[in-house]
Amino acid sequence: MNRSTRKLLLNIATGVAVAATAVVVFLPAAYAAPGTVTTNVNVRSGPGTSYGVVDTARRGERVDVRQCQGSWCYIEKSGPDGWVSANYLATGSGGAVHPTQPGISFGFQIGGDGDGPTINFGIGNQPQRPIIRPVNDEVCFFDRTRFRGDSFCLEAGQSSRDLRGWADRISSIDNPDGLRVQVCSDANYRNCRTYTTSASSLGGFDNYIVSVRVR
Repeated sequence: MNRSTRKLLLNIATGVAVAATAVVVFLPAAYAAPGTVTTNVNVRSGPGTSYGVVDTARRGERVDVRQCQGSWCYIEKSGPDGWVSANYLATGSGGAVHPTQPGISFGFQIGGDGDGPTINFGIGNQPQRPIIRPVNDEVCFFDRTRFRGDSFCLEAGQSSRDLRGWADRISSIDNPDGLRVQVCSDANYRNCRTYTTSASSLGGFDNYIVSVRVR
C-alpha cells in the first residue's frame, strides 16, 4: 500500500470516529420518540422485573420513549416515569415494536452498561454487540371483559392464595407470553382452571376467581 493511499484511509477512519462520537454525545440528550401503551403495564425503576414498580401505565396512554435497553424502554408520561417492557408498547403511528430490539422501531437503539449511554451502529440495523433480553414475562388481570377497567399484573412465579379485594372481580386475562396461568374459584388454589393464552372473557369463571398463580 503506497503512502498516499494509507493517508487517505487514515483520514476516512478518523472522520468516521469523530462523527460517531458526536452522535453518541449529542443525540441521546435531545432525542425522544412518541409511543402508545397497548395494555396496562407496570412501570419499573430499572430495565427488568427485578426492579421495583413505581407506577402503572394505562392502555392507550401516549408516552415519550427516551431510550431502550435490551427489550425494555424508558418512558416519560404523566406521573412517575420509568421502564416498561417493549412488549406493551406501540410506535406513535400504532406500528408494532420489535420485542428484543425496540430501538429499531423507535428510530434509535440506546443501551447502557453502567458507563453512560451508547448507540448501536450497523448496516441493516444490525447491532454492534448482542443484546441480552431480560426476563420480563407477566400476566395482567382486568375487572372487565376485553382487557378493560382496573387491573393488576403478576410475573412468572408469583401467586396469590387469597385475592381479598380482587376476589370475584376478574373478567379477562392478558397473557401475551403464553405463561401457565391457574385461576381458582376458591382460596388456596382449589377448583381451578388453567390458561396458556389471553382470555377476553372467562365464561363460568367470570367474576368468580379467588386465588391465582402464574408459572
